[in-house]
Amino acid sequence: MIARGLAALLVLSFAGAAAAEERRLPVPAVTIRPGEVIKDEMVTERAFAPNLLGVALFIETRPTLVGRMARRTLLPGQPIPTNAVEDPWAVARGAIVKVIVEDSGLSIVTYGSALQSGAAGALIPVRNTDTGVIIRGIVQPDGTIKVVDG
Repeated sequence: MIARGLAALLVLSFAGAAAAEERRLPVPAVTIRPGEVIKDEMVTERAFAPNLLGVALFIETRPTLVGRMARRTLLPGQPIPTNAVEDPWAVARGAIVKVIVEDSGLSIVTYGSALQSGAAGALIPVRNTDTGVIIRGIVQPDGTIKVVDG
Protein backbone atom coordinates (compact mmCIF):
# COMPACT_ATOMS: atom_id res chain seq x y z
CA MET A 1 0.00 0.00 0.00
CA ILE A 2 2.74 2.45 0.96
CA ALA A 3 4.77 1.49 -2.11
CA ARG A 4 1.77 2.16 -4.34
CA GLY A 5 1.24 5.56 -2.71
CA LEU A 6 4.92 6.44 -3.19
CA ALA A 7 4.78 5.35 -6.83
CA ALA A 8 1.71 7.54 -7.42
CA LEU A 9 3.44 10.46 -5.69
CA LEU A 10 6.55 10.01 -7.88
CA VAL A 11 4.44 9.89 -11.05
CA LEU A 12 2.61 13.07 -10.03
CA SER A 13 5.84 14.87 -9.17
CA PHE A 14 7.42 13.90 -12.52
CA ALA A 15 4.26 15.00 -14.37
CA GLY A 16 4.36 18.33 -12.54
CA ALA A 17 8.05 18.79 -13.33
CA ALA A 18 7.43 17.96 -17.01
CA ALA A 19 4.59 20.49 -17.17
CA ALA A 20 6.81 23.10 -15.53
CA GLU A 21 9.54 22.51 -18.14
CA GLU A 22 7.28 22.77 -21.18
CA ARG A 23 8.16 25.53 -23.62
CA ARG A 24 5.65 27.81 -25.31
CA LEU A 25 6.70 28.71 -28.82
CA PRO A 26 5.07 30.80 -31.54
CA VAL A 27 3.66 28.60 -34.33
CA PRO A 28 1.75 29.38 -37.53
CA ALA A 29 -2.04 29.50 -37.12
CA VAL A 30 -2.38 29.06 -40.89
CA THR A 31 -0.16 27.69 -43.66
CA ILE A 32 2.46 30.33 -44.53
CA ARG A 33 3.94 30.11 -48.03
CA PRO A 34 7.54 30.96 -49.02
CA GLY A 35 7.93 34.68 -49.65
CA GLU A 36 4.98 35.67 -47.44
CA VAL A 37 5.63 38.32 -44.80
CA ILE A 38 4.43 36.99 -41.43
CA LYS A 39 1.72 39.06 -39.74
CA ASP A 40 0.69 38.93 -36.09
CA GLU A 41 -2.69 37.33 -36.85
CA MET A 42 -0.93 34.45 -38.66
CA VAL A 43 0.79 33.37 -35.43
CA THR A 44 -0.41 31.65 -32.26
CA GLU A 45 1.42 29.91 -29.39
CA ARG A 46 1.63 26.25 -28.46
CA ALA A 47 3.23 24.36 -25.59
CA PHE A 48 5.89 21.76 -26.37
CA ALA A 49 7.60 19.22 -24.15
CA PRO A 50 11.37 19.88 -24.16
CA ASN A 51 12.17 16.32 -25.27
CA LEU A 52 9.99 16.75 -28.39
CA LEU A 53 11.96 19.77 -29.57
CA GLY A 54 15.33 18.02 -29.61
CA VAL A 55 18.46 20.06 -30.24
CA ALA A 56 17.13 22.14 -33.16
CA LEU A 57 16.93 25.91 -32.76
CA PHE A 58 13.42 27.30 -32.97
CA ILE A 59 12.10 30.85 -32.88
CA GLU A 60 11.09 31.46 -29.27
CA THR A 61 9.27 34.80 -29.29
CA ARG A 62 6.50 36.31 -31.41
CA PRO A 63 8.33 39.67 -31.98
CA THR A 64 11.26 37.76 -33.50
CA LEU A 65 8.86 36.22 -36.04
CA VAL A 66 6.36 38.94 -36.96
CA GLY A 67 7.47 41.10 -39.90
CA ARG A 68 9.92 38.51 -41.23
CA MET A 69 9.49 36.52 -44.45
CA ALA A 70 9.07 32.74 -44.75
CA ARG A 71 11.86 31.01 -46.67
CA ARG A 72 9.84 27.79 -46.93
CA THR A 73 6.31 26.57 -46.24
CA LEU A 74 5.45 26.82 -42.53
CA LEU A 75 2.71 24.46 -41.37
CA PRO A 76 0.10 25.27 -38.70
CA GLY A 77 0.99 24.16 -35.18
CA GLN A 78 4.61 23.28 -36.00
CA PRO A 79 7.60 25.02 -34.34
CA ILE A 80 9.50 27.32 -36.68
CA PRO A 81 13.26 26.73 -37.14
CA THR A 82 15.37 29.89 -37.00
CA ASN A 83 16.62 29.30 -40.56
CA ALA A 84 13.04 29.11 -41.97
CA VAL A 85 12.55 32.90 -41.94
CA GLU A 86 14.55 35.90 -43.10
CA ASP A 87 14.22 39.65 -43.27
CA PRO A 88 11.91 40.78 -46.08
CA TRP A 89 13.61 41.71 -49.33
CA ALA A 90 14.11 45.36 -50.14
CA VAL A 91 15.16 44.30 -53.66
CA ALA A 92 13.87 41.37 -55.72
CA ARG A 93 15.97 39.48 -58.25
CA GLY A 94 15.49 40.91 -61.73
CA ALA A 95 14.20 44.27 -60.49
CA ILE A 96 15.57 47.47 -62.02
CA VAL A 97 17.25 49.36 -59.18
CA LYS A 98 18.88 52.75 -58.72
CA VAL A 99 22.64 52.35 -58.23
CA ILE A 100 24.56 55.07 -56.41
CA VAL A 101 28.34 55.47 -56.49
CA GLU A 102 29.82 58.05 -54.11
CA ASP A 103 33.49 58.97 -53.99
CA SER A 104 35.20 62.14 -52.71
CA GLY A 105 32.02 64.20 -52.73
CA LEU A 106 31.10 63.07 -56.25
CA SER A 107 27.84 61.14 -56.61
CA ILE A 108 26.96 59.13 -59.75
CA VAL A 109 23.52 57.62 -60.21
CA THR A 110 22.73 54.91 -62.76
CA TYR A 111 20.39 51.96 -63.04
CA GLY A 112 20.97 48.24 -62.99
CA SER A 113 19.27 44.87 -62.82
CA ALA A 114 19.52 43.04 -59.48
CA LEU A 115 21.02 39.58 -60.02
CA GLN A 116 19.88 38.39 -56.60
CA SER A 117 17.22 39.32 -54.04
CA GLY A 118 18.36 40.96 -50.84
CA ALA A 119 17.24 42.53 -47.60
CA ALA A 120 18.56 45.89 -46.41
CA GLY A 121 22.27 45.54 -45.63
CA ALA A 122 22.86 42.60 -47.98
CA LEU A 123 25.70 42.70 -50.50
CA ILE A 124 24.31 41.74 -53.93
CA PRO A 125 25.52 41.72 -57.55
CA VAL A 126 23.87 44.15 -59.99
CA ARG A 127 24.30 44.32 -63.79
CA ASN A 128 24.66 47.90 -65.06
CA THR A 129 21.92 48.29 -67.71
CA ASP A 130 24.06 50.66 -69.86
CA THR A 131 27.41 48.81 -69.88
CA GLY A 132 26.53 45.24 -68.86
CA VAL A 133 29.26 45.34 -66.20
CA ILE A 134 28.45 43.46 -62.99
CA ILE A 135 29.06 45.46 -59.83
CA ARG A 136 28.46 44.66 -56.17
CA GLY A 137 26.61 46.92 -53.81
CA ILE A 138 24.84 47.07 -50.47
CA VAL A 139 21.04 47.15 -50.48
CA GLN A 140 19.71 50.26 -48.74
CA PRO A 141 16.40 50.28 -46.81
CA ASP A 142 14.77 52.31 -49.63
CA GLY A 143 15.73 49.68 -52.24
CA THR A 144 18.62 51.55 -53.83
CA ILE A 145 22.06 49.97 -54.17
CA LYS A 146 25.15 51.73 -52.86
CA VAL A 147 28.34 50.54 -54.58
CA VAL A 148 30.99 49.37 -52.14
CA ASP A 149 34.22 49.91 -54.11
CA GLY A 150 33.50 52.75 -56.53
